[in-house]
Amino acid sequence: ITGNAALLPAVAAISSGKMLGIANKEALVSGGEWICSLAKKHGVELIPVDSEHSALHQCLRAGKKSEVRKLILTASGGAFRNKSLEELKNVSLEEALTHPNWTMGPKVKVDCATLMNKGLEMIEARFLFGLDPWQIDAVVHPESLVQSMVEFVDGSLVAQIANPDMALPIQYALTFPERKPGTLSPFDFTRHPTFHFYPPDVKKFPCLQLAFSALKEGRSYPCFLNAANEILVERFMEKEIPFMAIPEKLEKLMTSHRSESVLTLEAILSIDSLARELARKI
Repeated sequence: ITGNAALLPAVAAISSGKMLGIANKEALVSGGEWICSLAKKHGVELIPVDSEHSALHQCLRAGKKSEVRKLILTASGGAFRNKSLEELKNVSLEEALTHPNWTMGPKVKVDCATLMNKGLEMIEARFLFGLDPWQIDAVVHPESLVQSMVEFVDGSLVAQIANPDMALPIQYALTFPERKPGTLSPFDFTRHPTFHFYPPDVKKFPCLQLAFSALKEGRSYPCFLNAANEILVERFMEKEIPFMAIPEKLEKLMTSHRSESVLTLEAILSIDSLARELARKI
């Protein structure tokens, strides 16, 4: 289930008291604080299925939470990582619906193209792992081989490296806390002798900065951001607005938003509904 439509199913699964392999990031972005408290109440462990968060979950087992300096999520850079800001003003929907490394649905492909996907994943990581916003970072890694990294206070970096294939994080979630033989071929470093890492360009891709601002502000900002983004992406996919209108309109909406508490399901759904309504009108 993509988008915030997964919120209620996630709540139902947690309320059943069973360990949950969670693949939907939007539910955690919208109601992360409440969902995590609900999971704690029911004694439910959330096992991430997103490749980056699965990687972080694995890397974090190398130390204690108090020993973590920061989490580093990797981003491929999306379909437009090599385009200029001027070129981004004229990109087509068809161009956005490509991804250099992963197979995924259309909405996520657009989010990858704007780098909003990475922003949402940073917010998701904050709730899943209970760290402060300043402890969560992202880098562009075009090869998508280092899935994510954890830096510990002693300066050590622990990275999870694998070919970009969702079979691995899905299997990890299904077999956790054990590891079972899988179907993936062993990773061959001789075929991948060079890894590249770059800082994300937030001038070209302001959605990432908007997401990080929502992460720092907390409260209702992540929920509002996610819902508004869903509608703006939907409008882009219907060819109603151009690509760069997504961050432009989203910034206007975020600037006008006033923070509220989202510690109940009703509050989360109310903010979600408001953001969608405003995003359709702007």
